[in-house]
Amino acid sequence: MNLNNESLEKMRQMRLNGMYEAFKSNLESSIKESLTPDQLVAYLVNNEWDNRRNASIARLIKQANFRYQASIEALDYTVERGLDKNQIHRLASLDFIKEKKDLFITGSTGTGKSYLATALGYHACQNGYKVMYASTSKLLGQLRVSKGKGTLMQDLRKIERQDLLILDDFGLQAFDSQARGALLEIIEDRNEKRSMIITSQIPVKDWYDVIGEKTIADAVLDRIVHQSLRVELFGESLRRKKSNKENRYV
Repeated sequence: MNLNNESLEKMRQMRLNGMYEAFKSNLESSIKESLTPDQLVAYLVNNEWDNRRNASIARLIKQANFRYQASIEALDYTVERGLDKNQIHRLASLDFIKEKKDLFITGSTGTGKSYLATALGYHACQNGYKVMYASTSKLLGQLRVSKGKGTLMQDLRKIERQDLLILDDFGLQAFDSQARGALLEIIEDRNEKRSMIITSQIPVKDWYDVIGEKTIADAVLDRIVHQSLRVELFGESLRRKKSNKENRYV
């Protein structure tokens, strides 16, 4: 085994996959003839850095459990629905996560609330933040099961560790006493420590009635409403509009 092959084998065994691929590619091309030793080292290190960063982002996206893929760049500003490009650019800076603030995205069905929340979630993952995406009713249902299994505190700690929690379709189903209790636990754990994005078809002013029980509703809303950022969408359902447009060509 010559020296280069020995180096490649050691890189492989040390799982320096980015460096391995870069060095292997370098050996197979003419680029090695134009690189100084320090340039070669920088080339190998940068490839290893990029490889690890991409792998980390892929893990964060997988762990976030998004329903679908979305991106800030793909947002459609041509449809009149209250989507302000300057506001979205400010949100894309992710300062609201750094400042531990919450974001509420409200509007009627089909206006793109979930897509916007998911796009911001993807962007957060790409910037190294831990994100959890969940349907509100499904998450509270899972926590009800966790309580029966005796793993509730463990699951709540997992939620608490997320830099950004996305609660989609908040208030779509009525809250029972267990769901209200679990919701309050989540809110208390994250209050001024971590950020949330909450999407809802129901205006924020009506969340009090949606949550139900007065004491818990007061406790939940007191912790999240006053310092929150808001995006309010309106207009016709984008899904319906797209369907109608496609049907015209059938």
